[in-house]
Amino acid sequence: MNEKTTRLVTAESVRAGHPDKFCDQVADAILDAHLRLDPNARVAVEVFATAGKIVVGGEITSKAKVSYDKIVAGVINRIGYTMSDLCGDPHGLLELEVCLHEQSPDISAAVSKTGPDTGDAGDAGKALGAGDQGIMVGYAASETAEYMPLPVVLAHRICKRLDELKPTTPWLGADGKAQVTVAYENGVPVAVTAVVVSLQHDAEIDHKSIRRFIGKEVLGKVLPRELLKEDTSILINPSGKFVLGGPVADTGLTGRKLAVDQYGPAAHIGGGALSGKDSTKVDRSGAYAARWVAKNIVSAGMAKHCEVQVAFAIGKSEPVSVTVDTFGTGVIPDSRIEAAVKAVFDLTPAGIIRDLKLNRPIYSRLARYGHFGRTELELSWEEINRKYELLSAALKQSDRQER
Repeated sequence: MNEKTTRLVTAESVRAGHPDKFCDQVADAILDAHLRLDPNARVAVEVFATAGKIVVGGEITSKAKVSYDKIVAGVINRIGYTMSDLCGDPHGLLELEVCLHEQSPDISAAVSKTGPDTGDAGDAGKALGAGDQGIMVGYAASETAEYMPLPVVLAHRICKRLDELKPTTPWLGADGKAQVTVAYENGVPVAVTAVVVSLQHDAEIDHKSIRRFIGKEVLGKVLPRELLKEDTSILINPSGKFVLGGPVADTGLTGRKLAVDQYGPAAHIGGGALSGKDSTKVDRSGAYAARWVAKNIVSAGMAKHCEVQVAFAIGKSEPVSVTVDTFGTGVIPDSRIEAAVKAVFDLTPAGIIRDLKLNRPIYSRLARYGHFGRTELELSWEEINRKYELLSAALKQSDRQER
């Protein structure tokens, strides 16, 4: 008799008004502004936000001329920050400091490198080197329609719902986060065991009213009823009051929410942050490509869970390594899936940029609620369009081995 194996998996999301996510959104809004006018712009931007001050720094090489003041103001207005959130004073002044310079010539030369290791110098698909070294990770699982871990999906749904309600809920602030714990039995989600929601609010609203609102208008709308049990622990603002929010309460910085942006604890964290970087930075393009590969593997029925790792070296076109781990759920050996992946996908930086159409201004909307599993957006790396090629390549591998 097989014993049931139970495990708990917890994932977090944050609202658009979380200070770190604010910084990610500003960075990606700057990237989009440049790509809109110059698809070949090289952008690597970091944003820092604290009480009364926002700093934009990094390297940009672009033909575009953009207004950073307008970009920052646009993000602030979309989120719904007040001056109290930004300065601690409704009549305060916000200082924006911009510290930008052109991309390092050493990095530029490595990215634009041609030669024997990057293929034919006349082949644009091979003449682009990786903008940095690193290991990028992609993951997919068959447990949800989004091919994402269920706790991640549910945490994002809570935060997105809160942000949708903010314009019509006067007491609801812009800042907040959510955390969801799901119990799995033999790899299948069977219950939501805990939900934690922390949301910024006006001082006048009482805790009982907040809890009633969250139960009815948020959790009741986005959580699967069949997974909520009598003993599900629901914690709303467990620290007590959450009146101060935004950068005045907690310093924000780009790239501090890697697990939120990707797959929670279900997959390894690879490479660096995603936001604020153009697609020659494999931290971003390689992560999207790895997700694309993993999702097509799972959708092809080759595995129920799949993690793809792609490693790059700066200036080199071909990946240093491509590995596949199906966690024992693969219907054929992982080595055969890896061989099929290498036969079907062009994982050079230029190949990724070309196939996924990454030189477009599509990134601002990704800087909240995660970069993957976004079914409401038409994202190239979420397309299931290579599964038949993968199956065919795997079959050819099998035929060769039998011979």
